[in-house]
Amino acid sequence: NPYKNIYHLAILTGMRRSELLGLQWKDIDWNNATLHVQRSLQRINGRGLVVSQPKTKKSRRAIDLGSSSVDLLKNVKTKQLERRLSTGPVWNDQDFVFTQMDGKPLHPDKVSNEFRRIVKKNNLPHLTLHGLRHAHATLMLSAGANPKIVSERLGHSNVSITLDLYSHLLPGLQK
Repeated sequence: NPYKNIYHLAILTGMRRSELLGLQWKDIDWNNATLHVQRSLQRINGRGLVVSQPKTKKSRRAIDLGSSSVDLLKNVKTKQLERRLSTGPVWNDQDFVFTQMDGKPLHPDKVSNEFRRIVKKNNLPHLTLHGLRHAHATLMLSAGANPKIVSERLGHSNVSITLDLYSHLLPGLQK
């Protein structure tokens, strides 16, 4: 699937679709295995694709990457460089990590629609692309991560949002 790396990084980081599609190579700190959420890419009716600030002030954040995320991003970069070389002067260099075959940014609705198609085709329970963000948070909390850390990783404006959304997971943590 052309978007599999987006889906994979979504569940590994908890990033929003708009943040994933707005991610640029300059946002990745390879030495410290960290990415920085600096912008979002959205489709706005009448304006097309628009790069803007993330959803909230706290949404501008650093996310530590595990080795599988670093490997995934290195693979994406290698494949993108190969496409760039084969495309030549037609390549549209906007520094985005996830792009169309010619370097232009991806259309957010296409990424979500393809995810829905995969879920339906494979008879999976209802799951949206945004649901991968919730799965990430659920897995972190279930593994015993501090809710404050989960909140920061997701870019919530405060920990109470995280606690409100995921409080159903927390009673078992007390034991």
